[in-house]
Amino acid sequence: MKKTTFFIVGKHAVLEALKNPSRKIERVFLTEDAQKNLNRENQNLNLFKKTPVFYKSRKELNNLCGKDDTAHQGLAAEVEQLDQITLKEFIFENKKKNLNLIALEEVTDPRNIGSIIRSAAAFNIDGIIVKDRSFPAKSKLLYKSASGGTEHIKIFKVANINTALKFLKTKDFWVSAFDINAKKDFTQHKWQGRNILLFGSEGFGIKVKTLENSDFKFKVNMNNNIESLNISNTVSVVCHHVFQSIK
Repeated sequence: MKKTTFFIVGKHAVLEALKNPSRKIERVFLTEDAQKNLNRENQNLNLFKKTPVFYKSRKELNNLCGKDDTAHQGLAAEVEQLDQITLKEFIFENKKKNLNLIALEEVTDPRNIGSIIRSAAAFNIDGIIVKDRSFPAKSKLLYKSASGGTEHIKIFKVANINTALKFLKTKDFWVSAFDINAKKDFTQHKWQGRNILLFGSEGFGIKVKTLENSDFKFKVNMNNNIESLNISNTVSVVCHHVFQSIK
């Protein structure tokens, strides 16, 4: 059965999708200005030979992409969702000693999720666990913010975050919750082994019930001038440190 398609926009999102042999792309749309920019940047234009390309004016592309405040940079593509293995399949098949997953509880803003995906892909995180019902899987803003990162990391959609955490703890994972009320700086921890990096919603943090399933509670140390970081910035800081600690 043919899957439903959706649009992604932005130069990096579209080019990385074109490079991904696992991504089914129906059509690519671009402006003549975008084509000229790609030529100047010596981008591999052979990527466009494997899928139908349609040239559009900027106004036509604006209409095609919809009014969700997304800058398309003259490039858009109609794509299908990637096929993903389940979280359980991934865990049973993976024998790596060091394995790091991010779990997001009620993080719903597409820009933040896209930025988190970008950071996770950049710092070798092995996958991201999200609640299926609240994950904006077809958001143009998410793909644009991820800047191609969606093609390089596994997204595990689960029905319930707590159920997923309980399962992972039976498979030798330690759950580390990043909570504004925590006392311990996360850089004091040894990050070798199997870890779940748990982050809560932008406004309310991690739920009490979910915190009870965590083994450690950490904070990101900063000066007193700023109360907190944006969730995507926090994740980026943590992922970079974990990446440096175990490479």
